[in-house]
Amino acid sequence: MEYHKFPGKIFAPLLRFKCMNLTTLLFITFLLTGFTTSDFKSEQKKYARVREAYAEKEAVVKSMLKSNATSMESIQLLLISYKAEQELEVWATDSKHSTFRKIITYPVCAGSGVPGPKVKSGDLQVPEGFYHISTFNPVSSYHLSLKVNYPNAADRIRSKGLNPGGDIFIHGKCVTIGCLPLTDDKIKELYILAVEARNNGQEKIPVYIFPARFGRKLYKDLTISHKNNPALISFWGNLETGYRKFENDKRALHFSVSSKGIYQFQ
Repeated sequence: MEYHKFPGKIFAPLLRFKCMNLTTLLFITFLLTGFTTSDFKSEQKKYARVREAYAEKEAVVKSMLKSNATSMESIQLLLISYKAEQELEVWATDSKHSTFRKIITYPVCAGSGVPGPKVKSGDLQVPEGFYHISTFNPVSSYHLSLKVNYPNAADRIRSKGLNPGGDIFIHGKCVTIGCLPLTDDKIKELYILAVEARNNGQEKIPVYIFPARFGRKLYKDLTISHKNNPALISFWGNLETGYRKFENDKRALHFSVSSKGIYQFQ
C-alpha cells in the first residue's frame, strides 16, 4: 500500500496501483473539467513539475515548432504509437494549416505484453485502437502523465463482459505494465505540447495505437506469426483501415463503433 500526497492533504492508502493512483486520477479529472480552456495553462503551471517543464523545455518546444512552421499559439496535436517499433509520433497542425504534419518521434523506452489489444484488467497489454487524451496529471507517480481514454466503446464490446481494466497513460520514467513511458525528460516536452493544445481549445487530443506500421516488415512478421488467429488478423485489418485513411488525409479520424466492436470510419 502507498499514500499519495497532495498539497495540504494525505489521502487514505489505496490497495492497488497500476500506472496511476486512482485518487490522483479523480482529483485531476476535476482539475481538467473544472476550469475553462482559457485558464487551463495557468492552472497547470500552479504545479511545480509543470513549471519546471516549461523552464527547462519551453525553448526546445518552441524551436521544434518553429522548424516545422507551426505556431504554439494555435497548435493542435495528434499522437500515433507503434508498439512493435516502440515509437510515439507527434503530429501537429495550427490555424494556418488544414492537415497534420509529423513534428517529432519519441522512443517508447519500455513495453509490456504481447501483440494484440488489451482486453482485461491485469493482462499487461498496451491497448490497440483509436483513443484520445482524457486527463492531465501534473502530480503523477511517473513525473507527468497523460491519460488515454481506454477502454473505449470498442474495447468494452471486445472484453465480452470481463473487466477491461484501465489507467493507461503516456508518462515519464521508464517502467510500464501497459502504458507508454517516454522518460521524464521527454514527457516534459510532450506535456507542454499537450497543455498548449488544450489551452488552445483542443479538448480531445487523438491517440492512435497500432501494433506496427502497416505494410512494413514488422507488421508482415506479425501477420505471419499470428496467421492461426484470424480474429486478431481481422481486428488489425480494421485498424489498418483507419491508419490508411489518416495516411491519405492527414486529418483527425471520425468514427463510430458497431455493435460488434468494429471501428467504422466516416
